[in-house]
Amino acid sequence: MISTQAILNSDRLALARLLTRVENDSPEGRTALIELFPHTGRAHLIGVTGAPGTGKSSLVNQLALHFRKTEDKRVAIVAVDPSSPFTGGAVLGDRVRMRDLSGDPGVFIRSMASRGSLGGLAQATANIVQVFDAAGFDIIIVETVGAGQSEVDIARLAHTTLVVEAPGLGDDIQAIKAGILEIADILVVNKADRPGVENTEKALKSMLELAHPTARVFKHHGTYMNVSMPEPSADARLWIPPIQRTVATEGRGIPELAQAIARHVEHLRSSGDWTLRERTRLEVEMEALIRDTLMTRFREDIPPQRYEEVLEKVVQRNISPWEAVRRLLNGRLE
Repeated sequence: MISTQAILNSDRLALARLLTRVENDSPEGRTALIELFPHTGRAHLIGVTGAPGTGKSSLVNQLALHFRKTEDKRVAIVAVDPSSPFTGGAVLGDRVRMRDLSGDPGVFIRSMASRGSLGGLAQATANIVQVFDAAGFDIIIVETVGAGQSEVDIARLAHTTLVVEAPGLGDDIQAIKAGILEIADILVVNKADRPGVENTEKALKSMLELAHPTARVFKHHGTYMNVSMPEPSADARLWIPPIQRTVATEGRGIPELAQAIARHVEHLRSSGDWTLRERTRLEVEMEALIRDTLMTRFREDIPPQRYEEVLEKVVQRNISPWEAVRRLLNGRLE
């Protein structure tokens, strides 16, 4: 049995063992989560997402180095890798790009497989984050799978979401497509030493202007006229995502990115959005647990033979899936 006090004291061995039990959803892991929950809610959760090849792992490596050397903050990193739909295995290779952090007692890197979860995060990611929070880490960075536009679950988990783009990974339309860019608190153009960085930044600025217009265009007697919008007041709660250029492999732009993250934290706390995001995150976590619990109870209450009989009727097109669900649910109530 792993001691809760050992986790609160940041015992690395106990922490590693508990993370495995939590990821495997063992009874011991669930008990520990219940005991640790009152000690959570202090860490700053940073999500890093974006398409494969944009340099997310290298960026996380440099950010963690900055937080350690400049701000002396304890940093935990959760790197989620995709699982193979055929073998179920995962490479878990993100830490290869984070060798600069090895040996630092103030850094803990945990790789985990998505295990088929959509949205860029594994099902147990929120629980892993909770354990790191209770263990006293100041900043928890969650690097997502890198699956593309459907990867928006991180916005429900993190306080600050970084969306990483890179030049040469698609046309301007790719940058403007709805989905992943809409969750960005900060847009990062990594690999900014590559050709085409100006076009990528221009496309991102165009997207931001559509979402947060600073000027309106009117057509008067066939002539387009620009009418400037008033600047938002100092106490306005609107946050317009800044665009930061970085070259993660060389560490360029990392201090400026850290400053943008600090400004976002200040905005969240002054506007009250920090509390709102915490409430939303816990609500989403509760709903996910409710769904899992209800599904487990449903499977326990319905005999496997009964389920297969109803499924076969659906396969034979004798009844619809809606009718099948109604019959199974009624069977539970009989």
